[in-house]
Amino acid sequence: METLLQINASLFSNHGQSSRLADEFVAARQAKHPGSRVLRRDLSQEPVPHLDGARFMSFLAKPDERNAEQQAVVDYSDALIEELKGADVIVLGLPMYNFGIPSTLKAYFDHIARAGVTFKYTDSGPVGLLSDKKAYIFAARGGRYAGTPRDTQTGYLRDFLHLIGIDDVEFVYAEGLNLGEEAKASALADARQQSARLNG
Repeated sequence: METLLQINASLFSNHGQSSRLADEFVAARQAKHPGSRVLRRDLSQEPVPHLDGARFMSFLAKPDERNAEQQAVVDYSDALIEELKGADVIVLGLPMYNFGIPSTLKAYFDHIARAGVTFKYTDSGPVGLLSDKKAYIFAARGGRYAGTPRDTQTGYLRDFLHLIGIDDVEFVYAEGLNLGEEAKASALADARQQSARLNG
């Protein structure tokens, strides 16, 4: 049985265009695989705390030396990681805010990237520990940035997912959503067509 983890990063929860595209993809995949299990994490409804010095030091503290507050931070991170480990497929609804990823998504990443847990350091560099997973990223943008230096998301997402061992990554772009109704409709139609092909 396939397990999907859907992460929506839009400030507008399931009303954001990236969330809607991710929702549609997951629904179509469930229709094809009725026994599949879906876990949903909405970062606008359940935001992950931003990383600060105290939280980071909780990760570094030795297990037998952690205080109760530090242990709570580690337990929270461990729960996010276990959720991710249990997924075969990750579906990410990704808006672009001010040329970057949402800060809530960065906070999530900061809690799942832990040395010795989701990746390890070796003599030849870091090696990811979460393998055999597939990621689909639905990137919704007001302008058109794919393939240009202003697309700060694609390379970053590929690098981050590679860090934790996920290299099978597909991007679906819906761009130009703020460039008029015609451009928006065309972009969403194209994104849905690509999504359908990926689900085929």
